[in-house]
Amino acid sequence: MKSIYSFKVHLVEEVDEKTKEKRKNKETGKQEEVEVTKKVKKKVPHEIILKEPGRRQLEDADMEYSIEISRCVKKGILTKAMLAKKYSDTGGILTEKDAQRLIDLYGELAELEREASTLGIKIGDKVPAKSNEKSKEIHGKLALTRRDIVNLESSYQSLFNHTADIKAQNRVILWYIVNLAYVKKEGDEKLRQLFEGDTFEEKVDGYYEQDERGDDLFNVTHPKLAALVSYWYFSASPTKEEFDNLISEITTT
Repeated sequence: MKSIYSFKVHLVEEVDEKTKEKRKNKETGKQEEVEVTKKVKKKVPHEIILKEPGRRQLEDADMEYSIEISRCVKKGILTKAMLAKKYSDTGGILTEKDAQRLIDLYGELAELEREASTLGIKIGDKVPAKSNEKSKEIHGKLALTRRDIVNLESSYQSLFNHTADIKAQNRVILWYIVNLAYVKKEGDEKLRQLFEGDTFEEKVDGYYEQDERGDDLFNVTHPKLAALVSYWYFSASPTKEEFDNLISEITTT
């Protein structure tokens, strides 16, 4: 199974441990070495693997994003573009100049994403060395446009934190966590999904159940999974070294 990244955590568990002891044989009266099994508490390694999503999963995640955007808009939650348009018309916290600039950038980003989709370019993939010039050009423009949006939005972070876009992004990140996270306990032959269920909703239910009951494995893996998936989602082609540094920062804080 191809993976985005993997890391290990250790949980203290009660396990059976076999040892050898000298015991007196009641019949012969001689000391004999026998094997005994005792319950002991040990740190047991668990490998956490983030599976690399296939094309079908990427499409399902995109669909979940669109569904969440639609759901939010129906509830009256504005998208970033709607919010920027509102402030460009009425003024307020967001200056008219910045509001118009954001509207233009959102339009450019949407157009680039449509063009990439039409040409079959997988957004977020590392650009292969042999990619054609058009593919390289679109990836470059996407990166610059996203950077400009982030830089401008950061000045109005509190304003954009509650938009439909942010809620949809959080939903998609949760989708990736519950669908891509696998665990393999030391001694087990097979991987198992960290959040079990046949549907996204069932996996989300399992996610929140583990959180509410204070599951040990959930508690030690969740902060790392959330950070890793978020970093992967918003980065074009993160490296193992970048993931290693991210895990190191989380572990030391």
